[in-house]
Amino acid sequence: MRRAAALGVTGARPPRRDAPASGSPPDPVASDAARSEASSEEVDVRGERRSGRIAGTGEASWAGALLAALALAACGGPAGGGSAPGDSPAEPAAGREFLSIGTAPPGGTFFVVGGAVAEVLDAHGPWRVTAEATKGTQENIRRLERGELDLALANAAITYFAVRGAEGWERAYPVASAMTLAPNVGLFLAREGSGIDHLDDLAGRRVVVGPAGAGFEFFLRPILAAHGVALDDLTALHNTQSGAVDMLADGSAEAVFLGGGVPTPSVTQAAAGGRVTFIPYDPAAVERLVAAYTFFAPATIPAGTYTGLDADFHGLDVGSMHLIVAAGAAEERVYELVATIWEHRAEVAARHAAGRAIRPDVVIRDTGTPFHPGAIRFYRDAGLWPETAPATGTVVPSPEPLAEPVQ
Repeated sequence: MRRAAALGVTGARPPRRDAPASGSPPDPVASDAARSEASSEEVDVRGERRSGRIAGTGEASWAGALLAALALAACGGPAGGGSAPGDSPAEPAAGREFLSIGTAPPGGTFFVVGGAVAEVLDAHGPWRVTAEATKGTQENIRRLERGELDLALANAAITYFAVRGAEGWERAYPVASAMTLAPNVGLFLAREGSGIDHLDDLAGRRVVVGPAGAGFEFFLRPILAAHGVALDDLTALHNTQSGAVDMLADGSAEAVFLGGGVPTPSVTQAAAGGRVTFIPYDPAAVERLVAAYTFFAPATIPAGTYTGLDADFHGLDVGSMHLIVAAGAAEERVYELVATIWEHRAEVAARHAAGRAIRPDVVIRDTGTPFHPGAIRFYRDAGLWPETAPATGTVVPSPEPLAEPVQ
């Protein structure tokens, strides 16, 4: 049974177009340099306030799933009455298809937002949707390809290189973007009096560069290179964001890289004592990064957001959160998933402030990963996809590394 079509920007139902056959090839993509105007505009971080609420799938959803499992078991089904995440059983409970969304470890924004998206899809679509805690973007991409997940949240910088088989990915992974979400604003903080006033001062210093295996190197390498520093020039330390703050406080680290929605709790914690330096980005370096890599975007943090931040800080979106699917996912399903999230975006925002980024100017932002044809078709039907925007479908090569120092 077809779900009711989603509301467009004006609240009217978008006219449905004839759906191309599932798996039809996507349209060609323009080069990164020729991306749409919306993707090059500064990211708005003023509305990215965290609610602090941890959301998984709703209680009603779990109750429904339990009743369905008992009913299936009573009919002679397998013990537990369900299937592995990502599987679609031949006879799903109550006629609803089981879907699994990959998120990240509990405690982070991805986990919370993924739970909110799962709740909304479960409540309003013909699916049973569960949010699954994973190790993050790299695991999500690999599991999407294997069919173990149906959709996932990811960092756009990591996905950018995954679809190109570049920067450490052993081959190109066939995933596609369904919706661009909240910006991930990253910055370096240093201990006051450390002598680290600019990014090129980080060479030879003890710097926390994120959790081991989290993939921060995918955006840190070009950022540092644009400032004349190689990641290997640092004494790189690995820890969680809260752990990084502790290391900065006790002196075991001289600087840390932190990021997320604004305000970022770890930055708030680190700045609370008023003994840190916000290390500025070089404006020329930011300009070059944005021109070279589609996933980067300028992002200003307003004065007063953190203790000691007395003027606007010109930061950087180092790879927005985005919703991804397998490139070969059925077009009609992706259309309906995107339509459901868009129509009920206020409910996502009510569960987590990052949902406020589900706006016309954000969801279609090109971060360098092809949009899925089903997503493009919905955005066109809803009047969100500019006629002049490229129908992102084919991957263009990644640019040459930014190795030379900025003068």
